[in-house]
Order: sequence, then C-alpha cells, then structure tokens
Amino acid sequence: MSQFNSKHYQPSKQRLNWLEGIRLLAAVGILLYHAQLLFTKYAYTPQPTGLRSNWATIAEANAHLGQNVLASAIALPVWFGFQAVDIFILIAGFVLVLSLRSKAQAVGAGEFIQSRLLRILWPFWTVAWLAYPILWLIGIANNSYRPSPWDTFAGATFPLLFGFDGERLLATSGPWWFIPLIISFTLISPILWQLLNRWGTRNLLLVSLVVTLLYRYAAVYHFGGHLTYSMLDTPNNWLPFVSFVAKLSTFVVGMAMAEAYCQHRGPLFWRPQRLLWIGLVVYAAGFIAQFYRMGWVVCDLLLPIGFVMIAAVVLRSLSNVPALSAAMGRLGVHSYSYFLIHGFVIDRTINLWVQDSVWRYWVALPLMVVGTLALAMIADAACPFIQRSAVQLWRDIDYLLMQDPTAEGASWCPVVGDRVSYKGSRDWIVQKIETLLDEGESYLCQISEGRRTIWVNANHLSLVEATSRVHSPYAPIKTVV
Repeated sequence: MSQFNSKHYQPSKQRLNWLEGIRLLAAVGILLYHAQLLFTKYAYTPQPTGLRSNWATIAEANAHLGQNVLASAIALPVWFGFQAVDIFILIAGFVLVLSLRSKAQAVGAGEFIQSRLLRILWPFWTVAWLAYPILWLIGIANNSYRPSPWDTFAGATFPLLFGFDGERLLATSGPWWFIPLIISFTLISPILWQLLNRWGTRNLLLVSLVVTLLYRYAAVYHFGGHLTYSMLDTPNNWLPFVSFVAKLSTFVVGMAMAEAYCQHRGPLFWRPQRLLWIGLVVYAAGFIAQFYRMGWVVCDLLLPIGFVMIAAVVLRSLSNVPALSAAMGRLGVHSYSYFLIHGFVIDRTINLWVQDSVWRYWVALPLMVVGTLALAMIADAACPFIQRSAVQLWRDIDYLLMQDPTAEGASWCPVVGDRVSYKGSRDWIVQKIETLLDEGESYLCQISEGRRTIWVNANHLSLVEATSRVHSPYAPIKTVV
C-alpha cells in the first residue's frame, strides 16, 4: 500500500461545476440550520417518536419564527439542514477517487495523506489564526463570550491536542466537531483506495455497508448513543455517532459513484427522470426513518444518497446556463472556508444584534449568508500568504539554528512561467519565486494548477518545460531577508 496506482482519467472541470454547486448548497444549508436552531433556542430536533409527533413539534417550533405561512414554509426544510454533514462526506469520497483517477502517475500513500491533511489544515489554521484575535476584541468590547486561553491554544495549535470527538474545538465553534471526522477519513483513505482496487467497487461497498449497519445498530441499542443532530438524553450522548465507522458506507458510496463516473456509467449517467425519481424515493425513505429509533440505523445512509441524486439533476440542468455554471464553479470552491466561518457569524450576529427580535432575524438571515461568503473569500485569499509566511518563518529559523548550514540549492534555477512536475502532476506553472534567508541559495516557488495555488520548495519540483529566459512578463525574483 506504499503507492496509489490508478488508471488515468481527466474530467472536465466545467462538467463538474454542479458538484461545487452541491458543496455550496450544503454549506449554506448548514448556516441556515444553525442560525435557526440558535434563534429558536433549539426548539426542534428530530426525535424517535414517530412522524406525526415530530410534525406537531415542528409546527410549534415554527411559531418562534413568526405567525405566517411564508415563514413556516421557509423554516420547514431548514430544520433538516444537518443533512449537509453527510452530503459533505459523500462528496469527499467522490472527490477522493476523482482526484486519484486523474493523476497520470502513482502517488505514495504517505505523500497523499500529507497533501490531503494540509489541504484540510491550512484553511483551518488560516480561519483560526485570523478569528481568535477578532473574537477576543469583540468579546472585550461587548463584554460577551470569548474563548478561554486554553480553548484558544487548543484551536490555534490543532491537531496538537487532537481528539476524534472534536470536544476541544466545540468551545470555539460548535460545527468544528466535524474537522476530526474529516481527518479520520483522510487517514483511512489509502486503505479504502487499495481495497477498492483489490476487491472491486461492489465488494467494498457491500462490506462497508455491513460494517456500518452493524456499528450503527450497536450505537443505538448497545452503546447508548443518539444521532449527532438529535437532542436526547442517552448514556453516551452523541459520541458513538461521531466515529467515522458510523458514516463509513456513505464515504464509500461516494467513492463508488466516482468510480462508475470515471467509467462513464452508474447513476450519474442515468436519464434525469430516472435519477430524480429514484433519488426522491431514497430520500423519502431516509427522511421518514429518522423519526424512529430503528430508522436511526439507516437514515443517515439514505438521506445523502437521495439528496445528491436530486441535486445532481437540478444543478446539472442549471449548469447548462454558462453564467450559472461559472458561478457554481467560482463560489463552490469557498464552501470549506464558508463552513469554518459560519459558526462565528451566526453566533455573534444573533447574540449581539438579533437577540429575540423576529424581524431582525429575517433581515439578518440573507446578510449572514452573503457576509459569510465574503469572509470565506477573504480567508481563502489570505491562506496562501499565511501558508507562505509560516513555511518561510520555519525555514529561516531552521537555517539560523543549523550547526553546519550547507547550501541546499535546487538542481535547477526556477524561472516564473516554467512548467514543473509536483507530486506526480506535470501541469503546475511557476507564478512567483522568492529566495530565502540563506544567501539566495534556496528558492520558494508559488505554483498553480487551475484554481489551486500553493507555495513549495524548489527542491520538491522538477522541470518539465522551461519558459523563455529572455523577456519575461512577470515580476523578478524577490529576496527575503
């Protein structure tokens, strides 16, 4: 399992803009859900008391949002916005296979895990490092809640104090419990990828389904747990359902859908009418199941599958409009930072301004949706700078403290515009170059591949195609002292 071997497949980015649209839709759904819960003081969460009882409770909870039909109609689907968590997991499995199948060369397991972890952690660190000072300033100015020094340290240095239950992050932002779960799937991805190629899609899907169902049955009836989105008094609270095993088959379903997609078959190649109707049936089954204790065993498996099928039909149809397709592609890439930031926005907005005012809540809702997107864009724009600064600081410290500093110069002199190979991909372009502290003998390169931009040491790159060394339209190399 030292390397990922794959058959090369290169999907069209334009064809997958609908996938970014689903991500964005899920992120907005999570924000609306948490905002509604916070404003209504958790007036409703699904209970294992049957469909009729839950429907009556929803009607009572809607009264907190205004006595009119329109408010109730808008609020109804928002009560179930928690389903976006499992949608993210399914999409993560889909993207995993799509990413690996698109690589022309084999990728080492360790290299893959490192790359995926950093893609999770750099945006997280960016948001955390920027957010904590702001949270403290707001807390001091308004005499409101601010994370304790211990919680601040735990969040800013995550995953130094790592816990798979995400407890150390809850004091900063409740939705951050999801981050350790993502990391769990990242760590087991090499195993799942190897089994997918060794066992085949059908066998891996069957085994993961059996394991997940058995575990969820035990979590409900023997481990004393309840669903992560249900407020219920059980011996072990939601902890049994925080484990990746509770959602393993959802991740594998995403992998299976991507594997079929790469081979131009499977659900995503069904006729839209067939995909829509099957999606509606699967979603309806999961929706009803969540109101019964036995249904807890299967509901989280069915809901994301049904939702993605329905959303795929709708968003793929909308993506035929070039402007909408481009918008989904541009905005969807910010969905992860959107998720990381939304908890801060709704907490401070509702607690400090909205409070118990219904009209303020409805005014604030679209502002929170758009404002969080703007903050996510800012965070994503700042991420490369923070990443570059942190890497550069570490290298400078390392150089200063070395007992016998030696030149570790690159075997070639990078030039802006060079086409280079990085981690098996040969489509990276050098956009910017900086020399580090060690007397200009080590280069830090900013490279891009489509919308992805990262900073890496030139030693980790190999030249594929050199650009002209005469008249470069780009800025010269900047020396960092």
